[in-house]
Amino acid sequence: MSLDRADDLVPVIDLAPWIDGSDRDGVAAAVDAACRRVGFLHVVGHGVPPEVFAAMRDATDAFFASPTADKLAWVPPSADVNRGYAARGSESLTYSLGFDRPVDLFEAFNVGPDDLDLDLDDPAVAAQRHGVFAANIWPDQPAGLRAAVVAHFVAVRRVAHVLTDVFAAALGLPDGWFAPFTSHSTDTLRIVSYETAPGDPEPVEGQMGMGAHTDYGICTVLWADAVPGLQIVGPDGAWHDVVPAPGALLVNLGDLTAQWTNDRWRSTVHRVLPPARRPDGVARRRSAAFFHDGNWDAVIECLPTCTGPGDPPRYPPVRALDHLMGKLLGPRTLRSSTATDTAGDRRAAV
Repeated sequence: MSLDRADDLVPVIDLAPWIDGSDRDGVAAAVDAACRRVGFLHVVGHGVPPEVFAAMRDATDAFFASPTADKLAWVPPSADVNRGYAARGSESLTYSLGFDRPVDLFEAFNVGPDDLDLDLDDPAVAAQRHGVFAANIWPDQPAGLRAAVVAHFVAVRRVAHVLTDVFAAALGLPDGWFAPFTSHSTDTLRIVSYETAPGDPEPVEGQMGMGAHTDYGICTVLWADAVPGLQIVGPDGAWHDVVPAPGALLVNLGDLTAQWTNDRWRSTVHRVLPPARRPDGVARRRSAAFFHDGNWDAVIECLPTCTGPGDPPRYPPVRALDHLMGKLLGPRTLRSSTATDTAGDRRAAV
């Protein structure tokens, strides 16, 4: 059921009544309303212990604090390998929407499923062993980084699977409908650090911590500091600040869900501002975005419950991998994305 926050565009939804079975209809209805209106929601009652988030945060803080030269040793071999370290200024997310904007002011560390967690005998995994299931690139320091990041990955992946079960109910689909589309999902955890230090140059015109974009897959499960910076485009076409509610994970929809639902649900345009400058030290914001992107070989086409007379499918069928790579490579090569755009009239805010 939804918790009342009348002054907030993004509702808080308690997943506990879904997980314990006490009010699944109420949770599904609340999720449907949020996804129709804005495509962003806070979820509480998710069951992830706070210490899981704290361990990931502390370990990755130590990694990001290491010298740049050391971090650059963990850059992936090519732009299509979604693993390892991404340096500040190496991407511009707004290229995924086809806009030429200055490079973004973040650094990131990306991981996929850990090798110990992958079924390497699965033909669908083996076929992408050097693609979306490439081995992770683990720095040798700090000690405990791998264990902390994997524990976070596994915990929020469970939340993502709970959400897709809720999505099925909210969309009038049979129980477990999404399971065949997520049995070998190309999930990625991107841990991001934003910093503004005394003496840093001012951002150039149009430069962001992370440029405006939609996410690419099914849904994103985001842990973030309770620090301003994240903004979304609301139904009014304006930018709105979003700060995580206490104990909540933020959830937003991706392009594949917008295509599945024929835009009944929105893949929300969002961005992150650079941390506001502090005269007394470094200003920071940290986040960890788990991208639940579906099976690489899944064909995404309009759901039967989201089309009908007078409302034909708006998007052609697409293989999930083709959409993902079409979006992913644009920001990393500083070229406009060739993938389907679901932003629609919200592009005006960019």
